[in-house]
Formats: sequence, C-alpha cells, structure tokens
Amino acid sequence: MALFLINRYLGDDDDNDGSSNESRSKALLAKLQEKARARQQQKSATEEESKAQLSGEEVISKKKRKPKDKNALGQGHKRRKKEELAQGLSDTTLQFEHKDLSAPTGTGKNSLSRMKKKRKHIKTEELEEAESSSSEEEVEKSVQTEKKSVQQSVLAADKPEESDSEEEEEDKDEEEERVEDVSPEETKEQTDQSTVNSEKGLSQSGFTILGGFEKKTVQKVQMVLPQWLAQPDVVQKDINKNLVPVEDITGICPRLLKKLENNGIKHFFPVQAEVIPAILESVCHGLLVGRGGYRPRDICVSAPTGSGKTLAFVIPVIQALSQRVVRKVRALAVLPTKELAQQVCKVFSSYAEGSGLKVVMVTGQKSFAAEQASLVENSGGQSRSLADIVVATPGRLVDHINKTADFSLQHLRFLIIDEADRMIDSMHQSWLSQVVKAVYKSGSGSDASIFRRTEPGPITAASLSQPQMPLQKLLFSATLTQNPEKLQQLGLHQPRLFSSVHSRLPATDSSTTATSQPQERFNFPQGLTEYYVPCTLSKKPLLILHFLLRLKFSPVLCFTNSREAAHRLFLLVQMFGGVQVAEFSSRLSPNERKKALKGFEQGKIQMLISTDAAARGIDIKGVKCVVNYDAPQFIRTYVHRVGRTARAGKAGLAFTFLLGIQEKNFLQMLRDAGSPGVQKQIVKPESLKGMEDHYQQTLLELGNVIKEERAKKRI
Repeated sequence: MALFLINRYLGDDDDNDGSSNESRSKALLAKLQEKARARQQQKSATEEESKAQLSGEEVISKKKRKPKDKNALGQGHKRRKKEELAQGLSDTTLQFEHKDLSAPTGTGKNSLSRMKKKRKHIKTEELEEAESSSSEEEVEKSVQTEKKSVQQSVLAADKPEESDSEEEEEDKDEEEERVEDVSPEETKEQTDQSTVNSEKGLSQSGFTILGGFEKKTVQKVQMVLPQWLAQPDVVQKDINKNLVPVEDITGICPRLLKKLENNGIKHFFPVQAEVIPAILESVCHGLLVGRGGYRPRDICVSAPTGSGKTLAFVIPVIQALSQRVVRKVRALAVLPTKELAQQVCKVFSSYAEGSGLKVVMVTGQKSFAAEQASLVENSGGQSRSLADIVVATPGRLVDHINKTADFSLQHLRFLIIDEADRMIDSMHQSWLSQVVKAVYKSGSGSDASIFRRTEPGPITAASLSQPQMPLQKLLFSATLTQNPEKLQQLGLHQPRLFSSVHSRLPATDSSTTATSQPQERFNFPQGLTEYYVPCTLSKKPLLILHFLLRLKFSPVLCFTNSREAAHRLFLLVQMFGGVQVAEFSSRLSPNERKKALKGFEQGKIQMLISTDAAARGIDIKGVKCVVNYDAPQFIRTYVHRVGRTARAGKAGLAFTFLLGIQEKNFLQMLRDAGSPGVQKQIVKPESLKGMEDHYQQTLLELGNVIKEERAKKRI
C-alpha cells in the first residue's frame, strides 16, 4: 500500500510501463524546481512584509523577536532535525523495499528496480540543478521539504490522524525560517531592546529579574516606640523655677509633712511633685487592689541627676506601709553599688523613724550570718520577719533568697529599681527572675490559701474573682534607656513614664515615616557649666596640679577609667605635696571607702580620685568641681560623672581633659546627647613651667614606689 502511494505521488499509473521512466523523472524535477521558485518568491514576500511590519509596529515586533544567540541555536537545531527526517525517509523506503523483495510475485522486484532508477535520476538532476542554481541552499531546502512531504504521506497511510500535527510542525518550521531571515540590523535592534529590558529589571516574559548590580538606596529602619515611651508625662527641667510647696501635694500624712519640715524641705522638686501623687494614687484603696479594683500600673522615671528621685519613692512607700499590722517584707529596693544602697537605706530610715517600720540593708558589708539574723527571727519553731523594707544589691539579695531559710518575698508590694539602666545591664545575673519567682512562690501554713499569689496573666472575669496583692515596679534613672527590647526584660505592666526628655518620637500607631534613627538624648543639670581642656598625655598630671595649687579648686572629684590609673594619680599628687588627696575604688575595703567619702564631705580632703564606682547616684555633698582626668568612652558615663555636681539646682563646674585624637569624637558625642554646650579652656604652657622640675623628680620617686608595691604583691 505504501509503495503504491509513493508511485502514485510520482505519477506512475502503470507499473509495467518502463519506457516512460525518464519522462516521469524529468516531470518530477520540473515540479521540484517550480516549487523551489515558488518558495523563494514566498520568502521574498514574507521578508518585505516583515520589514514593513517592523517599521510600522516596531515595539510589538521587537518583543516577538528572539536574541541573536537564540536564533543561531535554533538554526543548528533545525538543520539536525532535517537531517534526521531525511535519514528517516531513506530508512522507511528501504523498509518498504525489503517488504517488496519478500513478495511472492515479481512485482516487488520490478518496483525496486524502478525505485532505484528514479532515485538515481533524482540525484543526478539535483546535482545539475545545484550547479546551475544561484542559491544552493535554497534548492537543498526544497528537496528536504519534498522528502518530508513524502514521508508524511507514507506515515499518513498508517496514522492518518497525525497529519494535522505534522502540518503544524511545517508551519512552525516556516515561521522559524522567516525569523532566520531577519537582517543583522534588525538583530542588533533586538539585542539593544533586550538590554534595555534587562536594565529595567524585566524579562521578555514580564517577570522581574533578580540580582541586579545597580546600587539602590536602602531606607533606614525607623525607630518606633510604644505609646507610653513616645508620649510620657513631661517633668519640667528647671528645678528652681518650678518648685512646688509641700502643702500643695495632697495625700501626704501629717507625720511625713512634719518630717519634711524638720529636714528643711519646704518645696518639692518637679519630679517629686509628679511622681509622689502617682504612687499614692495606686494605694489609695489599700495594698490589695489598685484604682478601680485593677492592678496598678508600673512607674518609670527618667530625670536629671540631683533632681530628687530618691525622695520621690521614699515618701509614698513609707506612707503606704505605715498602716500595716503584721511585719512582712513589703518593699524591696535594689541598687547597683554598696555605697548607693547605703545612701538610700539612710533616707528610708530617716523617714521611717517613728512609724514602726523596720529598714534592713543587705549589701555584704556585714557577715552573711549577721544579715540573716537581721532579716528573720526563729523562736519556738516559728519564724517571723524582722524587716518591712529591704535595701539590697543584686548579688547579696540572690544569696539570701537561695540560702536564708524563711526569708520570704510573698508579701512584696513594691519593687524599687534605682539606676535602672545599669540594673538592666546586669540582668545576666538573673536576679529579677529569681525575685519574681520568690514573690509568686506557693506558700505554706494557715495563710497559704488566703494570701495565695499567682503570676498575673490576661485580665479575665476569673482572674478578678479572687483579688491578690499586686507587685508594682518603680524604676528610676537619670539615663533610662528607650530601647523597648531591654525594657521588656523587666516585665512591666502598663507602664507610665515620667520624663524630662521628650523628643516626640513616633509611636506604634503613627503613620509618619523617618529616614534616620534618632539619637538618645539626656538632660543635664541646669546649673552645670561644661569645659574641655586640650592637652597631651604627659601634661595631664601637671594640669590637675595646676587646678589644685594655682587655681585653688576645692573640693574636686576626679574620675579615671581604671583603678590602676586612680591609684597611680593618687600616689603622684600625694608625693608632689601641698594637696590633701584620697582615692575611692574597689582596691579599698568598704570601711576604707566609707572613711574616704566621709572625709571628703567634711572638707578634710581637697581632692577625691575615684573610678566610676562613685559616679552612680551617690549624693556627695559640697562637690563644686568634677574633673574627668580620663575622658569617658560612653555618654551615659559622662552624664553620671558630671551629675555629682550642680545637684538640687545648685551651680557646678565640669572639666574634661582631652587628647588631640579624642577631641572630635567626644564633642560630637555631647552634641548628639543634647548637651547645652561645652566651652574650650586653654591652659598656656607658661603656667606649668614653675612646677615641671619638681614634677620630674616626683615621677622618679613614683617609679620606685610602684616597683616596691609590685614586689610586695609577688611575695
């Protein structure tokens, strides 16, 4: 059947007519040539049509074109495809010839011979036509196309349903041939257009291409604060102009008013006038419930050094606890240093006198057993608390929670955290989590069910059905952080912030945008005057001696960055003579530090050389001048150092010795922190010449003394 179709296609109606083979071959060649010419005309027409379309619809045609390299790949693939089809045609013909050889009659042999002759004639004529043709490639394409048509006819005999798909493939091949005929100029336009699309980040399919090399401006993350941080209760900065008479603050009991009068306090500072009523409001209905029966809000206070923050929490806590019947630990004040804890304990004891409240300090200044005896008393198998208010440092407090039997915090009502920013930095000691765990620890005994406390969760009807004593946190600092991530560690409940620093930062519900993160700003005492003194490293000791001996500054609190530097400067000034000096650092025992501090307050010591141990919160009376012998590296350290003077609205001076490489960064740090201004103070070299000889001799003696001290340590 297949052989019949091939012969019919070639025009052989009579298989036995051998004389007409040559004429039929010529007819076939003529048909092939005619179709080749028609094909060439069709290509020319198509090319003209495509050029016209490109000129009229340039944007649309450019999107449809393929890149040059893709055309080359497609052309090579098409050639291989045509070669495979031609090979398949020859293989198919051989298969049919093999079938005819196995036929019982002689018809197959005659057909085979005729087929071979026809193939030979076709090849001969094709070669002649190729030589005479002006375009060999066009003839070859025509022959391949005709062979493909023959193969399609053969396959159609067995699978007629696939004819449509083969025709579609032909159309695709013709379309590819038209694409190949695009001129080099058009190909260049295609490449330029694809480059433009790539630069725009778009592929031909419309998808965004990732990984571009162009530099993009990245918008900085906006600093967004919670509502309570972004919009605090503003406290006035100027102390002297915003004093409030004590009588104007309602809610303070007569006994405390009398105490205030006896201590010479007739006016409250702005921070005291704001915070004291807020804390008293939370206990106006007793210790068990807050305002309206709800848990009271936690209080955070950020105010300048020397603004009266200590009295702001001592007065309301004393008044709230003065009505207690059974002695239990109901107030706990945690402070970073022993000296600061001692100062706060002294203020608590002063105002608790006559109220029946007992204040106990646990900071390690006494033995552990002595502190245990002051906290808990055991008699007749029963234990009772001896303290109403405990003032402690974090480490010692954790020791008593874990090792002192019957030391209970289950009745704790106020947790006071002074110098809160530094206490947050020491959270790695996990002191706060242990305090909270001790507060909500399940009790034992008859009062376990009555005073059962569970750690508060979401407010529901069930949670309010059985009231329990709330734990209210009171935070105080001159440099309270505005980092919500750090404040989250404290577990604050609906906190309320009182601050004299208000920079109007966006809250969480704000729709405004910002391109930079604002710097933290702090308040400096109103009466403080700041100076910086340019100097060299070798002249710094001479400068401090010049301030003391020539300028007669006294008393002077001098800060260094390490205890070794403090000790070396102490020895140098002491050996130089003419100045009463003392050091204050961790090298000394608590009693020695206490003695040095007392002598400085009494005026017996002209200069106290200290590390940052004295920079936090300690109220040292009579400090008129602070000298930063070593420039602080952090703005918080600077704020607390200079805050030892100009306290309670008084005037004070602050000098910072700066090396040449420190000057630019230090001044920029102060500007960013909101410093009102730092003045430059130049000390002329001529002012130091009279002391240089004695200074050089003192340096030699100092070297020998330091060598002797090191030798003693080795022994």
